[in-house]
Amino acid sequence: MSNMNKYEKKFGKYAIPNLTVILLLCYVAGYVMMFFNSSFLNYLTLDPYQILHGQIWRLVTWIVIPPSSLDPFVIILLLFYYSIGTALERTWGTWSYNVYLFRGILFTILAGFLSMGLQYLMYGEALAAVAGPYFAYDSYSFGTYYICLSIYMAYAATYPEARVLLMFIIPVKMKWMGIVNLVLLMIEFMLGGISTKFAVGAALLNMAVFYLVNIKRVASPRQIRRKAQFNQEIRKSSAQVKHKCAVCGRTQEDDPTLEFRYCSKCKGNYEYCQYHLFTHEHVQ
Repeated sequence: MSNMNKYEKKFGKYAIPNLTVILLLCYVAGYVMMFFNSSFLNYLTLDPYQILHGQIWRLVTWIVIPPSSLDPFVIILLLFYYSIGTALERTWGTWSYNVYLFRGILFTILAGFLSMGLQYLMYGEALAAVAGPYFAYDSYSFGTYYICLSIYMAYAATYPEARVLLMFIIPVKMKWMGIVNLVLLMIEFMLGGISTKFAVGAALLNMAVFYLVNIKRVASPRQIRRKAQFNQEIRKSSAQVKHKCAVCGRTQEDDPTLEFRYCSKCKGNYEYCQYHLFTHEHVQ
C-alpha cells in the first residue's frame, strides 16, 4: 500500500477522470461502425497474429468493440455500468480506479498473446496454416466484456449491502449478485475453449489482485457517509483551519470540495483527504 501511495503521489495527476464515460463512448463508436460496416470491426480486434505482422493499432482499437449487439436491454446494462463505474471512482479515487481498469486491459492483452502461443505449441503447423483467419475469428473472445464484469464484481465487493432490482422487480443485495456472477465466470472458464479460458482468466486475475491488495484500501459507504458528516461539522467549527493531506499534499485551497480528517490509528497529527483517509499506510 505504501508503494501505491508513492506512485499515486508521483503519477496521480496523470490519472484520467471519468474513465467509465470514455469506455462507453468507445462503445458508441463501435456501434456506429457496426451499423455502417460491421466487417470493419475485424480490423480492430485484439488479434495477436496480426499484431505481430505489423497491425499494431489492434493493441488499442479492440477497446471499441462493443460487448454485444445493441438492443434496449444492452442500453440499460451500459447505463448501469456507468452508474457503478462512477460510484467506484468516487469511492476509490480516480487514480485507483484507473489502475484497476488499465490493469484489466493489460491482463487481457497478455492473455491474448499467451493464448495464441499455447495454441501454436499444441497444434503447430496445422494451426499455422490457418492462423490468420482463425485468430481473426478467435480474437473476439478478447474484448471488454470481461473487463466490464470485473467492474461489476469490484462494485459488489465494495458495496455488498447495496440493492439492485433483479428483472426490475426483485430487490437483491449486490454481494449475492456478485457471488452468482463469480460462479458463472468459473463455469465459463472450465467449459470454454482455450481463448475463453485465457480471457476469463485475465478478468479473474484482475479481481484476485483487487481482493488481495486493494480490498483493505476501500471504504464502505457507511464510513464515507460518517466521514462526510464529521468533516462538515469540523468545517463549521474551524473554518479558518488549513487542511493538508499527508499523502498527496493537496489542501482545501487547491480543491474546495475536498474533505479532510485525522487518522486515529496514526501516531501523530496526520491529516488525510477523502481519497487517502482509508488507503494510506498508518504511521506507527
